[in-house]
Amino acid sequence: MQLKQSHGPRVLQISCMLECCNVNSCFQFFNFNEMCWGTLGTVRPFSNFHPDRDVMEIQTALEKKDAVTLVRILTNRNNAQRQVIAKTFQNITQKDLSSGVKKALAGDLELLLLELLMPPLEYEAYRLQQAMVGIGTDEETLLEILCTRSGQQLQEISAAYKQLYKTDLEKELKGETSGDFTKLVLALLNKQDVAAGVQRDIESLSASLSGKKADPGPWINILTSRDSDHLNKVLMGLELEKGQMVDQVLEKEFTGDFRLGLQVLVQCIQSPDVYLAKRLTTTKTPIMQRIMVSHSEEDLLCIRAAYLKLTGTSLYTALQKQFKGDHLQALLAICRSED
Repeated sequence: MQLKQSHGPRVLQISCMLECCNVNSCFQFFNFNEMCWGTLGTVRPFSNFHPDRDVMEIQTALEKKDAVTLVRILTNRNNAQRQVIAKTFQNITQKDLSSGVKKALAGDLELLLLELLMPPLEYEAYRLQQAMVGIGTDEETLLEILCTRSGQQLQEISAAYKQLYKTDLEKELKGETSGDFTKLVLALLNKQDVAAGVQRDIESLSASLSGKKADPGPWINILTSRDSDHLNKVLMGLELEKGQMVDQVLEKEFTGDFRLGLQVLVQCIQSPDVYLAKRLTTTKTPIMQRIMVSHSEEDLLCIRAAYLKLTGTSLYTALQKQFKGDHLQALLAICRSED
């Protein structure tokens, strides 16, 4: 079920989370290498960076409720630089930057800028929490993060989650899921690469399908404990042996959330960029916005290319058809350019 929640509580929660973050969060950013310092992101470090100047401009913009200036600065600095800006703003004004944004802006633009101000680890933890809070669970957002992040990244996100929400992420996932889907989700959270033979894995998956009811165990074990190159060979070998595409096998043999989990996992093994591009075609504002923020410094260029190939339309053009005003300008700045 897609989580629905009004802007008010979500904005308040983001604001409170940002107030809890300190300058050490900036350094967490640099430790989160794979997630934030890839060469295929659209948002890069601003070369002529002067935080004091930025803070003076931001202070004036907040007083005048000048969204254009806020968007220009915050979308043209990378996350590490935004953390420095937030700390400098606190030191100079004795006020919290996120609280100032909350007072000056409203709606989707307010949420977007607040999300840009969150350090990456806290942001991914926040996305997971939002997928579980309230009535219903957004299973696909859980899967998106668990399937596209490495084991090391997920352990760092888990630590951030515990710091922010004073509870274990694993415990929360257990409470929000059931059955084989729980086993899959927890295996993803604790994923690791274990050496194994390709042919042996093909045989194990094939054997799991031979009974009256498919055995989920080998699928969970193998698909969450091998590297993607190995798994792509295994999946191709299984397709040759069965004479069917893997998605057809999953559709036939499994049901419910567990089937969805395996389908998302297989898509992410085969091409995470294509999977994320498909997610963007949902045109739901929270999904689009959060994927763009989450991947803006890592691989959004790859996702843009996959989106263009998938839809025949560039993401830059698609955004212009769906959004408007300052919110549109902020999203276009994150997207960066036409393809």
